[in-house]
Amino acid sequence: MGSAVEYLVGTGGWGYFKVGNKPSLETYSQLFDFVEVNCTFYQYPRMELVERWRRVVPPKFTFSVRCHQDLTHKFGLRPIDQAYEAIYRMSAYCNALRSPYLILETPASYVISQENVGEAWDFFSSLSLKNLRFVWEYRAPINLNVIDLMRDFNIVHCVDLSKEKAAFNLDVTYSRLFGRGQHNLYQFSDDELAEIDQNAQETNSKTVILCYHSARMHTDASRFKRYKDTGKFLPVTDFVGVDSARAILAEDTQFPISKSGLEIDQGWKVIDLSLDRRVHLSEVIEKLPDKTYSKLEDVIEELRAVL
Repeated sequence: MGSAVEYLVGTGGWGYFKVGNKPSLETYSQLFDFVEVNCTFYQYPRMELVERWRRVVPPKFTFSVRCHQDLTHKFGLRPIDQAYEAIYRMSAYCNALRSPYLILETPASYVISQENVGEAWDFFSSLSLKNLRFVWEYRAPINLNVIDLMRDFNIVHCVDLSKEKAAFNLDVTYSRLFGRGQHNLYQFSDDELAEIDQNAQETNSKTVILCYHSARMHTDASRFKRYKDTGKFLPVTDFVGVDSARAILAEDTQFPISKSGLEIDQGWKVIDLSLDRRVHLSEVIEKLPDKTYSKLEDVIEELRAVL
């Protein structure tokens, strides 16, 4: 039998994970074993702050670091002084956090072509980053130039496993999970979380890193972890059926609202349809009459007739 696969499950940052009114990395690290540092994409934090992040988490807690946009969106992967300066600043953060992974997220407009692949190859080949591993979310259409480049330098091809599979598999799988909504406005159903796990297993990687970025990322990550541990999913509300739908719709639905408005604004959320099944709210909204609803109870009345 082969060795067990290591799963690292967490979210993109801990800024929305709050204890009281303040984000708490320390409390986050008691629930999850991994986090992707996102603020480094937008700014260069003080090293004293980065070092403090490492001190407040358990020894086995894993960080990944998202590379600053100076490199990925401004200078590009080219052998120039500005690119080297950016990458080595990121490397210093990774060293302080004992992070093995540096995330490159290039925009859809950045294409590795036959004309510029040599520059990127020269850039990667000239780096000396010891044990630091690149993870590349390549947002342009994938092509053989970039696939060969990634293979040459053992770079992990990062995709959203809820929507696609990597162009090739290595010993590490890294997935940034946004879901099928607009931007990150999404919550994963039980079936979708199980599918993510199945896609991850099919990679045959030794380490699988799942980083949730969806609107309810902490709930999604917690539910996935429970599923891996027990084979069962955590509920998302304290109710089932119509009462679960009521609890979700009561959060922020603005009335009056049409059926199509409900589908757009609320359909991406998940309800407890039964004790052992969670589905998107859109699955029950689609059963409703096509009309405008003036208040929550109007929706609930119609839901009782169809559920």
